[in-house]
Amino acid sequence: MRHEYRPPRRHSRLTRRGRLALFLGMLLATGAAAFLPLLRIGEAPEKPRQLTIPEGWRAPQVYAAIDRELKLPAGSAKAAVATAGLALPAEAKGNPEGFLFPATYPVTSKSTPATLLAHMVQTANQKLATKAVADGGKAHGMTPYQTTTLASIIEAEAVSRADQGKVARVVHNRLARSMPLQMDSTINYALGRSTVDTKLSETRIDSPFNTYRRQGLPPTPIDSPGLEAMAAAVAPTPGDWLFFVTVKPGDTRFSATYEEHKKHVAEFNRIRAGAEAGADARARASAGAGGSGGAGRVQAGSRTG
Repeated sequence: MRHEYRPPRRHSRLTRRGRLALFLGMLLATGAAAFLPLLRIGEAPEKPRQLTIPEGWRAPQVYAAIDRELKLPAGSAKAAVATAGLALPAEAKGNPEGFLFPATYPVTSKSTPATLLAHMVQTANQKLATKAVADGGKAHGMTPYQTTTLASIIEAEAVSRADQGKVARVVHNRLARSMPLQMDSTINYALGRSTVDTKLSETRIDSPFNTYRRQGLPPTPIDSPGLEAMAAAVAPTPGDWLFFVTVKPGDTRFSATYEEHKKHVAEFNRIRAGAEAGADARARASAGAGGSGGAGRVQAGSRTG
């Protein structure tokens, strides 16, 4: 019998990449059905909601907004601070006041108080690390925490963006002269309120935030400052001002001397008294009752801003 010669077969070997591709192909062919619930083919991605934190909000306001947005019991966001592992500077001692950066944040079904708070603090750190803010702070010998503290005062005191640099200059000038800052906004923070009127007795309260009695910056920020306030804190407008008062909406007067400042405060009081007298007259006409007018208003030299 004649046998036909046949050369021996050569067995090809798969490369590592080939074996992996073959394995994945078999896995998909045999187990694809198991993956369908995870892939959720055809389902539209979740559209994030938005949580907006305005400039100048204090930490309790931010906590309350997070609780409302996530439909959680009041106090949930505040309680999360202790375990959220927030990237705060050592000076903050775990207190995120001033570092809950004002911005609009996405919120999904996976959002938690901890993730939102961490995002806010991370954003604040990023803004403080921008070249202009970081370099400006170093030029003035300020740490990022001090920059934030000063910026929070500017955020609370300046009526307009245009005035932020001038308010910053007043703070810098007073610090340079070892003068107390005498800011009503820090007393408001100590008393947990927001008002344009501060009584003379309130400037004597025993609080580390009473900048009428204590020199230097307050121990912590007093609100969440925006990037513009941070920039103003490290690049104040040139000037020799030591005082300011908002005489009427849109009209803030800055003064280098106390005598000039007293004139501006007197005008503020006249305008306020006139407005209150008008309000009292309207109230009497409608309800038949009088009012106390400007009782309790800070005296003319007791306020700087």
